[in-house]
Amino acid sequence: MPYPKGLRFSLAFILTLASALPSNAQGPASEEVRTGPAADYPIVLGEPFVVDGETFTPFDTMNYDEVGYSEQDGPGTIGVTGSHKTLPLPSYVEVTALNSGRTILLRLERRGPMRADRLLALSPAAMAQLDLQEGAPIRMRRVNPPEDDRALLRTGEAAPLRMTTPDGLLSSLRKRLPGMGASPPPNARQATSGGVVPAAGTIEPIDPETEAPAAGGLVNEPTVDVPLAGRIDGSIVENSLSVMMPERPTGFVVQIGAFSLVDNANRLADRVGGFVMRSGPFHLVRIGPFASREKAREALAKLRGQGYSDALIQNID
Repeated sequence: MPYPKGLRFSLAFILTLASALPSNAQGPASEEVRTGPAADYPIVLGEPFVVDGETFTPFDTMNYDEVGYSEQDGPGTIGVTGSHKTLPLPSYVEVTALNSGRTILLRLERRGPMRADRLLALSPAAMAQLDLQEGAPIRMRRVNPPEDDRALLRTGEAAPLRMTTPDGLLSSLRKRLPGMGASPPPNARQATSGGVVPAAGTIEPIDPETEAPAAGGLVNEPTVDVPLAGRIDGSIVENSLSVMMPERPTGFVVQIGAFSLVDNANRLADRVGGFVMRSGPFHLVRIGPFASREKAREALAKLRGQGYSDALIQNID
């Protein structure tokens, strides 16, 4: 049946207009699914906070390798995930059960545990994969796993087990454990900032392409570089941390040992979360700085309790 000329023009105009509209104008847009490395952003840190009277300052470092004690996260947590006080969220870590050597890959997604004497809180699925009980000793080491393993953890599945830790290394790691009920050895970075009790909104997203602000948010203040668990080669100090301090730094450090060989000093500094300074022919391993002698005494007591009987307090040089 032929259409009148005017009607034929109107139908053609409507069809042309409809074809020019964006596809989402014809129905709701499908939600974008983030895959690959983009699925791990934004990375979040947060402000310093206090747990059991101790200050914890979130910071981004790949050189994280600590031992301590575990606890189980809340029953609502899913997947092979965990809670940690300072590493960025999300991060990926290998967790080793120090009683068996069994090692898994885990995704950090929350802040915690809210006990100073616990290193890591694990989801029920992670506890089951490690075959751990509450308070079991663990090693936690930050890693950069392949994308296939990341994708499994993001979807709530378990990544393949890692290589079992040999008995010789397990024995060495157990010797580094703090006493039951004691906090892990203090990290030099943690002693430089005050904090508040964590609350909703204290963890803010950051742009992974920009440098994170200094802890405490201070600006336009004089700074001094303090090496953080630094390895030194001659007079070069790496891994230094710009810490907000007065122009004439004051305070105290705890000195653990003095070594003629720099490799020995670096190994001890890595173990206790300290730093290395050179003094004449010796390489000094220290922890701090601490704003008061009382804080330094607390660290000294913990270190001596862990077997470092020669540790002593010194003024900042």
